[in-house]
Amino acid sequence: QVQLLESGGGSVQPGGSLRLSCAASGGTFSTYCMGWFRQVPGKEREGVALIGIGNNGITSYADSVKGRFTISKDNAKDTLYLQMNSLKPEDTAMYYCAAVQWFCRPLRVASQWNSWGQGTQVTVSS
Repeated sequence: QVQLLESGGGSVQPGGSLRLSCAASGGTFSTYCMGWFRQVPGKEREGVALIGIGNNGITSYADSVKGRFTISKDNAKDTLYLQMNSLKPEDTAMYYCAAVQWFCRPLRVASQWNSWGQGTQVTVSS
């Protein structure tokens, strides 16, 4: 089973940018659909974006981040990325990367994703 490790979180002011990374190991990276999720204490985990298998997989975004966030991956480096621009206070959350082999699961159904990282905190405040 693939193991995931997020990095790149931190504190920024509204309008700022961050780039999150997720390093994968222990699996065949190219066979996994990859996703980013976020969670605030007391609320359900929310799907942010996903990217399908292969070199240029299908991508999908939550409406709340569309046009501001970009998901991408580097198969040669076994690494997933989330570029976050124009950050808003409501983007503050713990961000997790996730994986499921072969076929993507809906972003709205976090329980169907099989592998998870430990999370990296993103805080947006003035």
